[in-house]
Amino acid sequence: MNPLIIIRGGGDLASGVALRLHRVGFQVAIVELEKPLAVRRTVAFSEAVYAGTQTIEGVTARIVSADQFQVTLEAREIPVLIDPQANILRNQFMTSPKATFVIDARLLKQPAEILDVNVPLHIGLGPGFCAGENCHAVIETRRSHTLGRVYWQGQPQPDSGQPEGDPRRVLRAPSAGIIMSDLSIGDTVKADQIIATIESKTSDQKAEIKSPFAGILRGLIRPGIEVTAGMKIGDVDARNDSSVCQLVSDKALAVGGGVLEAILTKYPLADFGDDSTI
Repeated sequence: MNPLIIIRGGGDLASGVALRLHRVGFQVAIVELEKPLAVRRTVAFSEAVYAGTQTIEGVTARIVSADQFQVTLEAREIPVLIDPQANILRNQFMTSPKATFVIDARLLKQPAEILDVNVPLHIGLGPGFCAGENCHAVIETRRSHTLGRVYWQGQPQPDSGQPEGDPRRVLRAPSAGIIMSDLSIGDTVKADQIIATIESKTSDQKAEIKSPFAGILRGLIRPGIEVTAGMKIGDVDARNDSSVCQLVSDKALAVGGGVLEAILTKYPLADFGDDSTI
């Protein structure tokens, strides 16, 4: 058995998981929102929704329709479907109930609904999942000595409500509206430099978002997207190294390693059979 792995969400953490699984030979597909909200867009396969394709560290994802799904897998690319409810799981022409695994990487940080489709393995990432209740296994996503660990019973650490590291690095929308910016991810920014503006939909007001310190613009939500007050819209890195914008993070790779451990714990390598590419 060479299972098809459906990943719900295509943000930077999900993309690190997808990359790691794809590299070892699993068939991987991503289902996403109609308008994804990734911040670290240069390392998020969800960008394929807007751009058609997205290549991260040599692996390409492609936005597809249902009739293009299988041929994209056969071409060793990652198909991306606009399918926020994961209806693909109910389509037995595209997925098999006996050989489709699900990874929920939406990072909801609140109790996730129980999947209404029986699959052999359902893995949740981070807070909101409880192994044995709304998934089979949970992977720890919070930085600590437990990052990337697999839980077959119980829950991971709760959401702290605070960003990891220097909290100033995370940029949030001060008000609701449309985000606009002339900057690109990887640009060098100065302290107090205007990174983006939020244009109100109901008035002529504009709110400015400034860099908290000098560094590299590591992430920025796609300009033109409607945001809500308090939403994370950007990330500034104090290190003067733009190459970090093109690499999946150590955290994403650690979580991906946990997912791989969970898969091979439940289904040892020998179970995949001689026809598997694993």
